[in-house]
Amino acid sequence: MNGPPLALSPHVEAQRLAALQALHLVDSAPEREFDALVALAAELLGCPTALLNLVDRDRVWVKARTSPGPAELPRDITFCARTVIDDRLTVIDDTLDDDRYHDTPLVCDAGVRFYAGAPLHVADSEGVRHAVGTLCVVDSTPHQPAPRELAGLAQLATLAEALLDARRTALKAIHIATSGEELVTRLARQDRIFSQAEQIAAIGSWRYSVDDGMLEWSDNVYRIHGLPIGEMPALADALNFYPEAMRPVVQAQLAAGLADGTPMSIESDFVTADGRLRRVRAQADPEYVDGRIVAMVGIFQDITERYALEQQLRRSADTDALTGIANRAAFDRELEAAMARARLLGTTLHLALIDLDGFKAINDTLGHDAGDDVLRATGTALREPWLRGCIAARIGGDEFALIVEDRTLAADIPGLCERIESALRVPVEAGGMTMTSAGSVGIAAFDADCHSLRDFARRADMILYAAKRARIGTREMRRVA
Repeated sequence: MNGPPLALSPHVEAQRLAALQALHLVDSAPEREFDALVALAAELLGCPTALLNLVDRDRVWVKARTSPGPAELPRDITFCARTVIDDRLTVIDDTLDDDRYHDTPLVCDAGVRFYAGAPLHVADSEGVRHAVGTLCVVDSTPHQPAPRELAGLAQLATLAEALLDARRTALKAIHIATSGEELVTRLARQDRIFSQAEQIAAIGSWRYSVDDGMLEWSDNVYRIHGLPIGEMPALADALNFYPEAMRPVVQAQLAAGLADGTPMSIESDFVTADGRLRRVRAQADPEYVDGRIVAMVGIFQDITERYALEQQLRRSADTDALTGIANRAAFDRELEAAMARARLLGTTLHLALIDLDGFKAINDTLGHDAGDDVLRATGTALREPWLRGCIAARIGGDEFALIVEDRTLAADIPGLCERIESALRVPVEAGGMTMTSAGSVGIAAFDADCHSLRDFARRADMILYAAKRARIGTREMRRVA
């Protein structure tokens, strides 16, 4: 393999490895936050495989991935090792054209043809940030990712770094909260620094005692609740900050932890004392004395901003950028869910497939800008108020779909077809020429014979193309007349 050696100076490498090991993530169990991040990365860049990798001394360990594969790889054959050394976003459109990697096992044996990876940084004990891993996507076919896709990967990497930083802070908080007299003495000396760290990370520590049922909070837990420091509520009152449906869940997890040592982990909406809606996460582990559980000790974190970013990225990954409606991946999920509801509840479900007639002619005659105008107008038409409750998606270049669960719309399928086709008739003008965009519609009803999404889509597709043939035949008859 050509290119510069994959090595940092021994001193910097030792600091980097220390920062990585402090996270206690290598060889750890899967965690849903990291699984969600790689799923978003794969969907955002349209790749089957996305991974969150940690670059150890001699190996690259896979913390999360979207497709099956080995849990670790030799460090010296990986793309991620170079991404960490170079400490920048690395994109290889086609690995066969890259002299550094074209003859490596990942290319020759595993068949990797495309790689894009962003470095992930954490701070060492001195506060110096080091690249310890990557968030990356790979595919067996070459890609040329758009700038917005690479920007989205970089944003996801920033979110991954926030999770790593929160984990580092949380480990420190739990370590301090569960230590004995020696650590209590250290905590007294470092109280101000720790309090500042809590505020920066929007995180606090708490303890619930078995013997007296008393809660203990660090200052930042009071701040997150919007309460004056020291105004400790009873457990029942503290539960009232959660939505009503979540209160028994919190109680059950706390009781399970106290009974048998089950770790507690909850993420929920949360309303502060001054009425602000936030998103919080609570985690705890049992505290043992002489083999007996005496308390639950944990952390409490305000994750509102992180949660909002996750939701924004998920919406971005699910939306077709040109039309503003759902993309193919989001449509497939929504249709699977709608089919499951219809099977379980016996509700009405129809699938409308839409194919734009003459779209190529508009593109060829008026130009691609006019074609984009047609696609945007189609997306707008499928979001009109009378279709409220339906899910519209662009599933191909000039192919669209509509999931219809409304009983009123489903009561008159021929009328629904006509109304959709009427909404799709849009004049488009460019360079002094005007053409009219139109669309053919095929609507299929869901029933017990639709065993899969493919069965349902094939049925609607047959109806659609029968409609297109009928439309073409009508045009031919008009020309003859």
